[in-house]
Amino acid sequence: MTTSKFSHMPVGGYFGPYGGQFVPETLMAALHQLETQYRSALADEAFTRELDRCYREIAGRPSELYFAKRLTEHCGGAQIFLKREDMNHTGAHKINNTLGQALLTLRMGKKRVIAETGAGQHGVATATVAAVFGLKCDVYMGSEDIRRQALNVFRMKLMGANVVPVTSGQCTLKDALNEAMRDWMGSVEHTHYIIGSVAGPAPFPEMVREFQSCIGRESRRQMLETVGRLPDVLVACVGGGSNAAGMFAPMIDDAQVAMVGVEAGGRGTKLGDHAATLTAGSPGVLHGAKSYVLQDPDGQTALVHSVSAGLDYPGVGPEHSYWKDTGRVHYTTCTDNAAIDALVLLSRTEGIIPALESSHAVSEALRLAPTLGKDKIILVCLSGRGDKDANEVAEILKRRGE
Repeated sequence: MTTSKFSHMPVGGYFGPYGGQFVPETLMAALHQLETQYRSALADEAFTRELDRCYREIAGRPSELYFAKRLTEHCGGAQIFLKREDMNHTGAHKINNTLGQALLTLRMGKKRVIAETGAGQHGVATATVAAVFGLKCDVYMGSEDIRRQALNVFRMKLMGANVVPVTSGQCTLKDALNEAMRDWMGSVEHTHYIIGSVAGPAPFPEMVREFQSCIGRESRRQMLETVGRLPDVLVACVGGGSNAAGMFAPMIDDAQVAMVGVEAGGRGTKLGDHAATLTAGSPGVLHGAKSYVLQDPDGQTALVHSVSAGLDYPGVGPEHSYWKDTGRVHYTTCTDNAAIDALVLLSRTEGIIPALESSHAVSEALRLAPTLGKDKIILVCLSGRGDKDANEVAEILKRRGE
């Protein structure tokens, strides 16, 4: 486990003032069981060997470290490297977490898993592990995201998952999570809820971060092997924040490594036009944990917007909130248009079509690189591939006259 001033086993489920278990009494026994089994599993060499095997044989890890030569030349300045989570089986980092939680599901003797999904990548990853391990699977997905992510909906169904449309609220990620939580409250005896990010009640934030930390551990080793030193800057997109937490945590004690989390700046700074929780939010409680939340003056959870379904969320993981307050990680935003521009540029310079989520991080790297010397290194977590977004991007580019 990563232990430091900035990232550690939370005390009583809290990272500083953030985290906790703000859930109905009906879920407390399930959370206690999960935490007990999780801590037991981490101490069990057989579990960690099996997880490593799954990472290797199912996810296809380690993912590649890639020097983006033409993108670097285009920008001038710092060298840009990509951690290619888009090359994992299922096309994103989400499989890292679902493999770990599926093994815990089996360890708890449960036969059914549920999940929430926005962009569909977590839903696909959950459907994948359900198929691999013979688990019944229901995935809650907002009807707006079902429209935006038709390819991933088909992939989930093809692997045997039941995709449950959610038509409440904005019909996006927050609403899907609401419905999944309601399901879990009535089915905890035989169902495990595979939360897809470093959000939710303890122990989920710590547990998901740990299962995603293979990203940062590999990155650390690969950078030392490839260039002989660590990167100067890490950049990752932040919605709930799992890919960023997985990238940042293993290097959180390396003071020479700056870290930048990039949130969805959407179409403007007005509340309801973005999903920049850490940049524009304030402490509150959402989905079982205290963290930064986008909320109106009355404390009601605000409407959000992002071109990226996976970043379209009004909350964020509590550990990110802690890192923000301590100043260890700098959080910034990227607009919808800038993300689209970054997606197009990476596609045309490197032949890599990134997910819209990942494009937010790429955009920040494009901004940073010219401000840094050519001896500096930026490492971007390319959290997923853009196949799922192709139709949506095509429509946007058409509207932009491109």
